[in-house]
Amino acid sequence: MGDVRRIDLGWFVRPADEAGTAHPRVEPVYGYLVRRPEGLLLFDTGMGSHPDVDAHYRPTRRPLDEALAHAGVTTEDVTVVVNCHLHFDHCGANPSFRNKPIVVQRTELESARSTPDYTLPELVDFDGAHYLEISGETELWPGVWIIPTPGHTDGHQSVAVRRDDGTVILAGQARDDATAYGRDVLAHHAPDVPYPTWVDRLKELDPKAVVFAHDAAVWMPGERRD
Repeated sequence: MGDVRRIDLGWFVRPADEAGTAHPRVEPVYGYLVRRPEGLLLFDTGMGSHPDVDAHYRPTRRPLDEALAHAGVTTEDVTVVVNCHLHFDHCGANPSFRNKPIVVQRTELESARSTPDYTLPELVDFDGAHYLEISGETELWPGVWIIPTPGHTDGHQSVAVRRDDGTVILAGQARDDATAYGRDVLAHHAPDVPYPTWVDRLKELDPKAVVFAHDAAVWMPGERRD
């Protein structure tokens, strides 16, 4: 994907009652790097650690420094951090970015600070935390948009990256997997099937690819306008 690169941050085991399946489900944790003339954007930073979290999800973490080194960069090279939301498995290494801007929807930050058991508080209000709070869609850099995609959390957001060959959407956990998103895209053909309104906004961008935080699969359209 050229200037968009996936980084592997480990995996965890989602209990069956959370997964809605007969058995526990193993899920990957991915972050993404976006390199632009304005700098280097990091989308999600991996899993935080807490004894209760570890007992519940049995995570295997790949340290962010190691994942970034594999991509040929360091935390010092990162210009801005964007979290799709502030659950523990998406902002685990945020404290590594003291005094660097972390882009978050105001609604998401309020939820993380006020809702019991929402996340690990030490990953949110750490020494040197510097939030760039936004409300709604924002063009962060030319051709790079932060787009609200609520559902998993009220303040969930995705990143759209316009490239010469089309747009790539970093969808985070807007949907758990590419298949679920694909069903949303098709739902407009069936008026009695509900789907999130933000899907229409992503479709307007005519994405060539949509990638996710917990799924290695990439959604691609059956056809594209060229």
